[in-house]
Amino acid sequence: MEKHGSESYFVLGEGLLGESGEGRTLAVAAKAAPPFRFSRMGPKGTGRQPSRAIRKKLGELMAAGGGETSAIPSGFTYLGQFIDHDLTFDKTNVMLGTHVAPTALLQARSPSLDLDSLYGAGPQDPESAKFYEADGMHLKTGTTEAIDGIAAKPGFDLPRGAGSTLKAKRKAIIPDPRNDENLAVAQTHCAMIRFHNRVLDTLPASVPTAQRFATARELVTKHYQWMIKTDYLPRVCRPSAVNNVFNSGRKVFEVGATPTDVPTMPIEFSVAAFRLGHSMVRASYNWNKIFDLGAGSLDLLFTFSATGGNLGGLPHLPSNWIADFRRLYDFGEAGKANLKVPASKFNRAKAIDTRIVDPLRNLPPSTFGGSGIPSGDPQRNLAFRNLARARMVRLATGQQMATFMKSKGVNFPRLKKAQIRDGQGGVVLDTLSKTQRDAVLTNTPLWFYILREAEFNGGQLRGCGARIVVETMHRAMEGSTASIVRDPTWHPTLGPNNTTFRMVDLLLFAFEGKKTLLAPLG
Repeated sequence: MEKHGSESYFVLGEGLLGESGEGRTLAVAAKAAPPFRFSRMGPKGTGRQPSRAIRKKLGELMAAGGGETSAIPSGFTYLGQFIDHDLTFDKTNVMLGTHVAPTALLQARSPSLDLDSLYGAGPQDPESAKFYEADGMHLKTGTTEAIDGIAAKPGFDLPRGAGSTLKAKRKAIIPDPRNDENLAVAQTHCAMIRFHNRVLDTLPASVPTAQRFATARELVTKHYQWMIKTDYLPRVCRPSAVNNVFNSGRKVFEVGATPTDVPTMPIEFSVAAFRLGHSMVRASYNWNKIFDLGAGSLDLLFTFSATGGNLGGLPHLPSNWIADFRRLYDFGEAGKANLKVPASKFNRAKAIDTRIVDPLRNLPPSTFGGSGIPSGDPQRNLAFRNLARARMVRLATGQQMATFMKSKGVNFPRLKKAQIRDGQGGVVLDTLSKTQRDAVLTNTPLWFYILREAEFNGGQLRGCGARIVVETMHRAMEGSTASIVRDPTWHPTLGPNNTTFRMVDLLLFAFEGKKTLLAPLG
């Protein structure tokens, strides 16, 4: 899947739930092996989905812009997108099927936090070899296009250049084309390539050549998981929920599963809870020294990618669009005052709430395969699309999930109808008719409910949302080939100490702590 377009979900025990047109539901039995294995964590929401009229109105309200700015650095918005693509990447898309055992195919169609969106099926797989240098260990990097007196810069673009047409030359040579959907996630992917290559280069000489790639990959994957557990998750979820799940185990999702069994992906996570990042997106960014003062608009971040745009008509990313990571992550957290920018230049994410920025009301059709859909059509509204997808899979409502979790021994304050109606700085439902409003308050779409929960928790997920996200992440780590959950004695070695490894530490290691690499335009 190269774009976030019309999707289908193979839900275990239910068959294939597919979407056509405006989210109409279609269920068929899958005769072949499913492309990706989803499951249902809670009950079905049959008969509880909002009408199209409500979805349209609610989507318009949510995408009208506004909302507060959070304390979370904006880089975490797109780190979350990178993580999502890692979780939902179907590795069979890059595997040579005739050489793969059935058990490997099953694992390849399951969610895990093992960076297969970065590594593909590994350098030994014939279809994934193209992602690697000739040594079969280093990941390929790309070179930017010289422009406006700024030289071409090796290592600051995704690898490109296959094919003969300009469009083909633009296509990134990476396992998951979705990571070239917008420039922010593409630059995140570039940083992860650099991280792997630096880990490989700094391995002790005593590691045999035949073991160097596997050793580097395990180090990279476990540090990545540690960063998600200790840095990313506590920023977007209530930290007590993170600690409870990682210290005391899961209560809701795949409880008692054999750790090495193949995990599934709950649709409650994929279709609702982990769409939290949509509300974190800004309309514009102080992207770098050249595209400053909000000149890095969201539209341009799509344009200067190859899946969501056309790289501005060039075959490679122009050098003036290289990210300044100092503006996306706070290196002051690592005591690096020399890598901080003035507060007026720093980008903080929008708060996790029921609002998304106005540009997401009219997604570029190229991002979801919707060419020909006119501006203003609900199908281009990200909020409407999320609500339609929930209807498609008959997703449980917020109230149903809260009741379900309580039955599993997870207790938290449920939202009252007045809270759902009025919120805390988010969308106000006063333009809905009384009948429509009553329908939403009684059977609240799960995504909206989770974002409302966050409004009453200072912009962090709590209750339903936190539990769904953290338990899904825990299981995805547990079921990964390299796993800090299954190896609880493991501790990071690439950060400032053996308990700390944050995203800033990953970037500092990857970019050698150098300002000239973290912000090459100055």
